[in-house]
Amino acid sequence: MKNIALHHVHENLGAKIVPFAGYNMPVSYEGVTAEHLTVRESVGVFDVSHMGEFLVSGENALALIQKVTSNDASKLAIGDAQYSCFPNEENGIVDDLICYRIKEHQYLLVVNASNIEKDWNWISKYNSAFKADLKDLSDDYSLLAIQGPKAVEAMQSLSSLDLADIPFYKFKVGDFAGIEHVIISATGYTGSGGFEIYCKNSEVEQIWNKVFEAGADFGIKPIGLAARDTLRLEMGYCLYGNDIDDTTSPIEAGLGWITKFTKDFVNADALAKQKAEKPERRLVAFELNERGIPRQGYDIVDGNGNVIGNVTSGTMSPNLGKGIGMGYVPTSFAKLGTQIYIQVRKKAIPATIVKLPFYKG
Repeated sequence: MKNIALHHVHENLGAKIVPFAGYNMPVSYEGVTAEHLTVRESVGVFDVSHMGEFLVSGENALALIQKVTSNDASKLAIGDAQYSCFPNEENGIVDDLICYRIKEHQYLLVVNASNIEKDWNWISKYNSAFKADLKDLSDDYSLLAIQGPKAVEAMQSLSSLDLADIPFYKFKVGDFAGIEHVIISATGYTGSGGFEIYCKNSEVEQIWNKVFEAGADFGIKPIGLAARDTLRLEMGYCLYGNDIDDTTSPIEAGLGWITKFTKDFVNADALAKQKAEKPERRLVAFELNERGIPRQGYDIVDGNGNVIGNVTSGTMSPNLGKGIGMGYVPTSFAKLGTQIYIQVRKKAIPATIVKLPFYKG
């Protein structure tokens, strides 16, 4: 297991540290619900330095990215970010990612920690035809997510940039907490506003300390990965390894909006055919109608007790006070308002298919 740069800081804060995606990561500090509500109501900081970063440069950088990703990166201006995925050749997903356009011929791809090696090998395979310059920066960079409705106000004193002037899925490169050339990106995964800070490992402790000094009057707290999971689930954001993986297509997963058939990319023809013919199953969101907590792996059943799918993500929503989740079901069960049942131990608890996000803010 690798340690992130601030491992000693999290230990000193009393974090519960667990192995996650090859790293020792802080999963909680004072408890999931309290941390979750801190982010929804004020401001919290996640250390997500386990994420992977690939720098793609050169005249063929865009051509390579267009080939291996599903979204249309040609639409990106410098300072734009884009959610996308790497389709595989069997109607599945290698990984989901965020693509940042740094310069005219330079892009940063941010990938999931558990998939760094797999993604690198995948991109490298296709790059043999494009010869773009690839660099894996994952071991050299740290990433802090400062999230919550008070994040901008709490952090403004740390930068000469106008933090309120960074729209969702845009970024700026500038000074932050006494460090120059930091990426400040409005690409958080919580649905409560804020931004993410990309910096070198040697800089992250100074930034962490100044962030907590600046946020002291705003009730800032460190937040672990467990609350990050409940926050993203309330928004209906997919988590790789749960809701999407090598066996789920972006069309099935409701990610048609990041799958652009105006360009040629890996497995585009097969995915276009699936879209036209309608997939046999879809990822749906549901709320329990009675008390209970849906968990990953629980069976989804119909009114006759037949298994029709399984829960990919589930929790007790801290903001809604009810069980929520996502899972794949046959398309005939995917219509909004349809009743399904979640098998929680020996009881089939009724649930209703609902529209995302669960949490409306």
